[in-house]
Amino acid sequence: MKSNLKKTTLLLTGLMVGGKLFAQSPDTTASSYDYVKPFSGGDKLRTWSVGVHGGMLTPYTIFGTNSRQDFKNPTEQIGYGAYIKDQILPSLGIQADFLRGKVKGNNSAQVDASGNSIYSSFTTDINWSAALSANITLANINWRHDKPFIQPYLTVGGGYMSYKQKITTAGGQETNFRADGKSTKEIFIPVGLGLKFDIAPGINLDLGYQVNFVQSDNFDANNYGSGNDRFSYAHIGLEFALGSRKKPQMATHNPVSSMRKEYLWENQQTKTALQQQIDAEKAKNDQLRNDLNTTNANLAKLTVDSDGDGVLDINDKCPNTPSGTKVDGSGCPLAKPVIVVTEEDRRVVKDAIKNLEFDLGKSTIRDHSLPSLDRVANLLINKNFSLKLAGHTDNTGSKDLNMRLSKDRAESIKSYLVSKGANASRIEATGYGQTQPIASNKTAAGRQANRRVEFTLY
Repeated sequence: MKSNLKKTTLLLTGLMVGGKLFAQSPDTTASSYDYVKPFSGGDKLRTWSVGVHGGMLTPYTIFGTNSRQDFKNPTEQIGYGAYIKDQILPSLGIQADFLRGKVKGNNSAQVDASGNSIYSSFTTDINWSAALSANITLANINWRHDKPFIQPYLTVGGGYMSYKQKITTAGGQETNFRADGKSTKEIFIPVGLGLKFDIAPGINLDLGYQVNFVQSDNFDANNYGSGNDRFSYAHIGLEFALGSRKKPQMATHNPVSSMRKEYLWENQQTKTALQQQIDAEKAKNDQLRNDLNTTNANLAKLTVDSDGDGVLDINDKCPNTPSGTKVDGSGCPLAKPVIVVTEEDRRVVKDAIKNLEFDLGKSTIRDHSLPSLDRVANLLINKNFSLKLAGHTDNTGSKDLNMRLSKDRAESIKSYLVSKGANASRIEATGYGQTQPIASNKTAAGRQANRRVEFTLY
C-alpha cells in the first residue's frame, strides 16, 4: 500500500509541475483570448485536445452493493492512461480513451463448507483498454463571467480491453485464469463524471471518476455469482488543447461573452457618430447660452443690488456695505448717532446699585430693589444704551459656589430687565466670584462691600 501511495504522489506531482510549466508562457491576454466572432464556424476554435492522467484502480464502485461482488475486499492499485478528444459541439465531444493498470481484490465471496473463503485474492493486469466515449460538458456557458473556471462533465461509451487474470487460493497457490496463459479480451462500458479546471489558456486540470462495466464475469478470475464484474478508476490529469494558442478551446469557450463583446464593438462606430453629432449640437447650444448669459449679465447690472442695502449697483457709490447697515440714497452708510451718558443716567444706575439686595445665599432679587431696576430698564429702552453686569462675592464659602452665585445674580438682574422690555443683546452678565474684592474680607464691612453687582452703562 505504501508503495502504491508513493507512486501516486510522484505521478500527481509530475502532472502538476507539467501543467505549471505550460501555464507560465501564454502568448495571449486573458481579456481577448476567449473572444470569437459569433457564428464564425468551428475553425476559429481549438476542437482537438489530448489528455494524460493517473490514479487508482479498484474493484470497488459506487453502483450496487459491493459485498455481492466475487471478492469482498478491494485493494487500490495504480492506473494510468491518455485520451484524444474532438469537441464537435460546445457541449459534446467524442473521446478515444486508453487505460492500463492493475486491479486487485482479497477475500472471495465463494466459501467452503466451513465458511472460509476459497480464494484469498485475485490480480488482473489490464494490458490495454480502448474505448470511444461521448464527453458531455455541462457548464461552459456563463452569464456572469467572461470565461467559466470549472466545467463539470459526464462520459459514457463503449470499449474493448485485453487483460490477464490470476487467482490465489486460500492455501497460497497462484494460477492463471486461462490455462494457456493468454490474455482475455472483453467488451466493457465506461461511465464517468468529473470536473475540469482552467489553469491556463488551453490547459485544464482534470479530476474524474469512471466506472467500467465488464461484459463478463471473468475479470476477477472467478466465475461466481450472477452478475458481471466491474471496476472503478479515480484519476487526476491534464488536458492540452491542440492547435494555435491564439484560439480558445471550444470546450471552455463561453459564446455568451463573445456575443456581448461583438454587440458592444459593432455598436461602437454608431455610438461614436451619434456622439459627434451630439457634441456639435452641444457646441452650438453652448454658444447660444454664452450669448444669452452675456445679455442677461448686462441687463442684470441695471437691476442688481449686490450688498442688499436697497440701492442698485448702478447708483451705489458705496458698494459692499455690511448687511443691515442703514444707508442714504447713494448707498453710503448713515452716520451713527453719538450715545451720551449723562449724570442723570449715572444717578439712576447708582441708585439701582445702592438699593440692590438678594436673599441670603441666593440669586432672588428682593422686592424693594425692583423700582430702581425698573428705572434702569426704561433708561435702556429709551436711550438704547448697553449695560454690563458684573457679579462679585466675598470669600465666604467655596470658590466654585461663589463663582456660580455671582454669575446667577448677574443673570437674575439681566432676566428682570429683559422682562421689562430691555434688549437682551445689549446686556452682558458676567460672574467673577471672590476674585476681584474691593475691600478686605477680614471684616464684616469689607465682606459687605465685596458682595456687589457692578453696573457699567455705555
